Amino acid sequence: MRRANDVTTPQFAKAYAEFEKRALATGVIQQPIRVTVNKAKTVARVDFPLAGEGQDATAVRALATLRTEVIPPVLATLPVETEQAVTGATAANVDFNKTMKSRAPIVFAFVLGFAFLLLLVTFRSIVIPIKAIILNLLSVGAAYGVLVWIFQYGHLQGLLGFHSSGAVVTWLPLFLFTVLFGLSMDYHVFILSRVKELVDQGVPTDQAVERGIRSTASTVTSAAAVMIAVFAIFATLSALDIKQLGVGLAVAVFIDATLIRGVLLPATMKLLGEWNWYLPHWLEWMPELNAEAKLDEDVPSVPPVPVS
Repeated sequence: MRRANDVTTPQFAKAYAEFEKRALATGVIQQPIRVTVNKAKTVARVDFPLAGEGQDATAVRALATLRTEVIPPVLATLPVETEQAVTGATAANVDFNKTMKSRAPIVFAFVLGFAFLLLLVTFRSIVIPIKAIILNLLSVGAAYGVLVWIFQYGHLQGLLGFHSSGAVVTWLPLFLFTVLFGLSMDYHVFILSRVKELVDQGVPTDQAVERGIRSTASTVTSAAAVMIAVFAIFATLSALDIKQLGVGLAVAVFIDATLIRGVLLPATMKLLGEWNWYLPHWLEWMPELNAEAKLDEDVPSVPPVPVS
């Protein structure tokens, strides 16, 4: 895209020809290269068909070549007031990815930090939040791996009915992280609340874990089954980004509700034993949250009403 006072002068016509010559010489930009001018003759759009599938590594390299080897030398020959911008689907994806990468650490730090503080105050343990974050990141990492294996490497295309573009849609990884982390925390707090309740009643940690998992298993399994069924519907849609979202969420919830919460969580809690509830002395000042016990103390007992 070019903008100037008049983009139809001989100087600009020469620049368009030079653009085409340099672009075709790279071998990653193809014909037809077209130039379109608006009625006011102030804006010219030059279309450069790039090699690749639009989002794959070939297209990204072609875009980088366009931006570094084709445009700057020609732009230097045009008037100083000439403005330029590179647009299109590939450029939008690359620029969006760059923005996402720069903002992702902020999102990760906020989500992980808030989850750590919440679990630290709720369970009065520094081990519980650290272990919860590690387990939740395992389920998120597994979902990322499945997405790359299926949609980036192109496996199961016939089964899922799609043609791989060689990449995962740009907005999905960060979106998937926030949603899955929230769902995983929901499972985690639900299970640990039952375990902590039993421990507070004097039940040994080993037995509390066993009884807690057993008493919450049916609820967790039912909730996971409903979510997997709903997300699986998204995987049947034709839109590739929605299909990736459905597959990623369905697989992640399945792994989280079975392998993570059903195997790794109880296994690590049994191995750690009483260390699960370790709290450093310098954090003893934190309030103890026990809403159910407080409620039982505050509500006076009501004597039964005699029936005449």
